[in-house]
Amino acid sequence: MGVRLLFFFSILLVVEVYAFQAFKTLIKSKGMVVGYAVLSACLFVYILYSFLSFDRSVGQTKHTLFTMGLMLLIYIPKMVLALVLLGEDLYRLVSGMFRAAVGEQQEGFLAARRTFVSQLGTSLAAIPFLSLLYGMTIGKYNFKVVKQRIYFPDLPEAFDGFTIAQISDVHSGSFDDAEKISYAIDLINEQNADMILFTGDIVNTHATEMHPWISTFKKIRTPQFGKYAVLGNHDYGEYIDWPTHEAKEANFEAIKKLYTDIDFELLLNEHRFIEKDNQKMALIGVENWGRGFKKAGDISKASKDVAIEDFKIVMTHDPSHWDLELKQHPKNFHLTFSGHTHGMQFGIEIPGVFKWSLAQYMYPQWAGLYETLGRYVYVNRGFGFHAYPGRVGIMPEITVIELKRGEKLA
Repeated sequence: MGVRLLFFFSILLVVEVYAFQAFKTLIKSKGMVVGYAVLSACLFVYILYSFLSFDRSVGQTKHTLFTMGLMLLIYIPKMVLALVLLGEDLYRLVSGMFRAAVGEQQEGFLAARRTFVSQLGTSLAAIPFLSLLYGMTIGKYNFKVVKQRIYFPDLPEAFDGFTIAQISDVHSGSFDDAEKISYAIDLINEQNADMILFTGDIVNTHATEMHPWISTFKKIRTPQFGKYAVLGNHDYGEYIDWPTHEAKEANFEAIKKLYTDIDFELLLNEHRFIEKDNQKMALIGVENWGRGFKKAGDISKASKDVAIEDFKIVMTHDPSHWDLELKQHPKNFHLTFSGHTHGMQFGIEIPGVFKWSLAQYMYPQWAGLYETLGRYVYVNRGFGFHAYPGRVGIMPEITVIELKRGEKLA
């Protein structure tokens, strides 16, 4: 067992000790206390065994998704409970030291645990428990259509009112409900967009993950101005140990073919001119480029022969590419579509009022629309899910952007 894994599970053991103390304080039945201890021990051993038996030559599977979900469902609530009891212990310690200092008589140095504190901790722990349970059963397929209108003074007149639908981060290897996915495909088609963009991560790792879903995704109708895609970081098969370099390359070629299989044109550091009524705009697609991730994207190559005065839309999987390279690029890329963050699949969002997620501490642009000097990036919250088999607060998204010519009204 690695040092980090040993440390992690040592923390979980401490959390288990605190949770057991709370349960013992609240439940007076000895049989129920023993039953709780046995069940907790069995679940701890199961999760530990699953981590130790993780096969890096296979990567994420339905079993690893289940294990991760189970671990979060059990231990995040228990961590909340443990923090409450830890606070009580600090109070008991300080109180005991004070009583000892003043010579106050007592049966023991530490006062007995108070029932109401355990009740409070259990009540607070129920909030993440129910939220995570919701995310794993309903939230992960609670698709939302998010519509956004963006104004550009130099948008060609022919494209005034042009609509673009975007999906991102499908992660097809995580799916387990064909009916829900079919519903999402119907939602995409209902938008009647002029063009559809797919900003990467069609699978978790293996091309075969998408095979059961090809016929479903082929039902996405091809609009008048086409369907286009770029690769995401997971599409390169970087996160498992391959038996040979040739096997990894074969999988990569098979993944690229998947986009063609579902009738999307894959742009690999290249561009296409979208023409309407004798006017045009450039659609530029780059391979993955991200801070801390694979940097295969080449914006110079992709935008070669695109003039600075052309209206330009960029597809790049990781929004850190926009933040670090594109937003101040001399070629003036008007609008960028990204994904990648998933909004961490966990957060709080009140549309138009408030949004928060741990993702914001890693990505300045992590969900929705952002602007710098008249240049925009839209970060899709993701279609699928990865690692944690659910979504809490940050729902799976189908984006529809409407391009408008002119200045935004105040």
